[in-house]
Amino acid sequence: MSHALSHRNHSLRSSTPWVWRCLLRGMRFVAVIATLASSRDAVTAERLPRDAAIHDFARAAVPSLLKLYCHLHAHPELSLFEKETAARLAEEWKQGGFAVTTNVGGHGIVAILKNGPGPTVMLRTDLDGLPIVEQTLLPYASQVKVQDEAGNDVGTMHACGHDIHMASLAGAAQYLATHKDQWQGTLMLIGQPAEERVMGAKAMLEDGLFTRFPKPDIAIAMHCDAALAAGMVGCRAGYALANTDTVDVTLYGKGGHGAYPHTTIDPIVEAAQFIVAVQTIVSREVKPTDPAVVTIGSIHGGTKHNIISDECHLQLTLRSYTDDVRKQLIKAVERKARGIAQAAGATEPKIVVSQGTPALYNDDRLNAQVEKTLRRVLGEDRVTLAEQSMGGEDFSRFGEAGVPVLMFRLGTIQPQRLDRMIQRGQAPPSLHSAHFYPDPEPTLETGMVAMAATALDLMPKQ
Repeated sequence: MSHALSHRNHSLRSSTPWVWRCLLRGMRFVAVIATLASSRDAVTAERLPRDAAIHDFARAAVPSLLKLYCHLHAHPELSLFEKETAARLAEEWKQGGFAVTTNVGGHGIVAILKNGPGPTVMLRTDLDGLPIVEQTLLPYASQVKVQDEAGNDVGTMHACGHDIHMASLAGAAQYLATHKDQWQGTLMLIGQPAEERVMGAKAMLEDGLFTRFPKPDIAIAMHCDAALAAGMVGCRAGYALANTDTVDVTLYGKGGHGAYPHTTIDPIVEAAQFIVAVQTIVSREVKPTDPAVVTIGSIHGGTKHNIISDECHLQLTLRSYTDDVRKQLIKAVERKARGIAQAAGATEPKIVVSQGTPALYNDDRLNAQVEKTLRRVLGEDRVTLAEQSMGGEDFSRFGEAGVPVLMFRLGTIQPQRLDRMIQRGQAPPSLHSAHFYPDPEPTLETGMVAMAATALDLMPKQ
């Protein structure tokens, strides 16, 4: 290398170290995937017995995992209050020989198991339940009632499958900790709080998740699917979940008696015009091939039949995939609110935008590798293309932080139960429903096998 070239490279490294960190991390990820791809044919014969061993281990582990699952299901905790849930999961990982750190970004857990040189792979589960009164009538149904942050008495339920995520990952951790001869690298498990409020990932990152602990080369998560048969998984490269933003709009008027409307400016009429106007954002302003959703979830205004109020408050949710559409939706909502207020001769409205969580983009190369693993270990007929969703998930923040990420879907309902629902003309209860429950044994076994096999293939023995 010439002296001039060496000096220039040193200068670039000094002035923009983040560029080099990003490049090196990207190169390392490409190297991991390339190594896996080049060695796949040579080691297939060795992996088949290992796959059978994972299945055998999972079947034997299901009774203990079921016990853990039932405990977690019966004792859910709301977002930001996951103290006992985190303690139980941390103890599971400590018993496996992991170095466990608690209270990361709230009740978050980080567990590290080092096993020689190699990539760092992060497996993530969420911890929190939802403020829902369970109506499943299961023998282990939640009876928990607590007060939320506002002091309201609420029921609490694992209606989104986080209990399945935790128990499945506990099983995968057991296998990986007891079969260190089958992989090498650093295994990083995290239990993330406050996913339902899309706050936990950000809180953990701000508390040093990727500085106090190794920054992973790859991050994997799974999520229960309420409409997918147990024993199956769904994969999708690219956008899988949406940007989610909330907007609070307060439209102002001039209050008065309903008998004298000419002396007032009616903010409820403004709100009605605004509600109709925002319906045209997606249908007439957003490119038809770009997914977008505008939802007005609440409207509050007025106090009595014959009083024209001074203001009306609306709450909106905006969903999109791309950053450009995200910005377009926000600008359109602001423009229409201001335009309607101006047309009414009213004071300019108050508009507060709160960005929720970024869209989840499943890394293309990582998805291809994991999908091949899952097809091999579960069977070709048990892997399907996951549907895109306009729901949000803050697992996406780890991707935004520079880590290639992948979330796959986990089937939860026995095929026989799905068939009965279809025969009755019923749709399966959705996630966040008081009636949703997975069939735990096949779901736990599939989740554990999928997570363990994926980790092994991403951290191959050299």
